[in-house]
Amino acid sequence: MKKITLLSICVILVSFVLSGQEVSNGVMRLSEFSQPQKRNNILIPDVNGYKVLKCDFHQHTVFSDGEVWPTVRVQEAWNEGLDAISITDHMEYTPHKADLIPNNERPYEIAKPNALKKNVLLIKGAEITRATPPGHFNAIFIGNTAEYDTDNSKKENDRLAVMKAKEQNAFIFWNHPGWQPGIAGSYEWLPFVEDLYKNKALHGMEVINGTGLHMKALDWCVDKGLTVMASTDIHNLINLSYDISKDYVHRTMTLVMSKDRTPEGIREALESGRTVAWASKFLAGKEENVRNLFNACVKLSPSFYNENGKNGVVKYYEIQNNSDLYFELELTSGSGTKRVVLYPQTSQVITAAEGQDSLTYDVVTTYVRSDKHLSVSLSL
Repeated sequence: MKKITLLSICVILVSFVLSGQEVSNGVMRLSEFSQPQKRNNILIPDVNGYKVLKCDFHQHTVFSDGEVWPTVRVQEAWNEGLDAISITDHMEYTPHKADLIPNNERPYEIAKPNALKKNVLLIKGAEITRATPPGHFNAIFIGNTAEYDTDNSKKENDRLAVMKAKEQNAFIFWNHPGWQPGIAGSYEWLPFVEDLYKNKALHGMEVINGTGLHMKALDWCVDKGLTVMASTDIHNLINLSYDISKDYVHRTMTLVMSKDRTPEGIREALESGRTVAWASKFLAGKEENVRNLFNACVKLSPSFYNENGKNGVVKYYEIQNNSDLYFELELTSGSGTKRVVLYPQTSQVITAAEGQDSLTYDVVTTYVRSDKHLSVSLSL
């Protein structure tokens, strides 16, 4: 048997270090198996001077019926390029109470230090959970949750719970209206909802929850001046609910057009209704907001080439998408390219017959009402 010398041991250790291994106290760290943290930055240009913040204001943890610890929600948000989140555990529903002491303050308290270190804006929130109808309401920018009456056994307490959020100057939105279609009144503008609305205790509606687009909710937002919201309502890990390895798959979120990247800026934008819901390839919101977002992202260059065709001169243009959003356009007026697909951060060449001022398209991956896409006119 060959004798191992001190020199040979040193050579072996040096070779490990040089190959990227770490050896300490007789333990070799297999560094090639570790994965550095990586943030997926989402590119969306400013809209009329406003920063477009990526936000998810409806998430759950083990402190209600979620499956993860609060710090996981912060880490996921940072990895996926979000600017702001809210953990909104059910105040009245704590199925893990046999293993975890119920405390509606703890999710925020636990997540806050990690959020500060990750530069993720954490907005304090909770979900007011009542039988359907009226259903569930999210309250963000809330105060002490101990002030809430969590007894949901009596219908007369439903209004008191929401009005407590109003008393705390919270921003309140109706979650996933219509999520239980088999229950009468689950997707109707009931007197209860009208009462909240008249008393300024209802500020927005969840138009997209997870992967479900609630079309009537979009119309209500447009007609009644409520803020359009979109959320994951995530309970498990994001990666188990969204296959983000695929193209155009990302967590659902609210795009908030804010004066700055602060909680105060977000609050002002929500109150002013400057939001667009974003899920998969689709955008939904009030027409002005969706149009402003489209115009900030999509640019058409001057014609760069003319070609003599059978029916006259054909002019060539380049249309560019300067964002990570996805736009699909279908021609509704004019003579030109009938269908345009603008993948994230790409350009396409389109053509138009000479002598036209513009081409009009429906952006079919947008909704500005339940039965209406955004219509855009590309000036030639």
